[in-house]
Amino acid sequence: MPKVTINEDRCKGCALCVDACKKNCLAMAKEKLNGGGYHPCELIDEAACISCAMCAIMCPDAAIKVEK
Repeated sequence: MPKVTINEDRCKGCALCVDACKKNCLAMAKEKLNGGGYHPCELIDEAACISCAMCAIMCPDAAIKVEK
């Protein structure tokens, strides 16, 4: 099972990772804010994740780590 780790404090809420995910596993948090005042991304469907790591590749802040 894949393990996706999101460093919410590094996320600036650009949503590039959400757009890159072909399985719609990620979404921007609606209720949560990080230390920078941004809505961070969050993993909403871990079971659908195929560990392609496109989210991590697209993240300009290196806030996402994907392990197989």
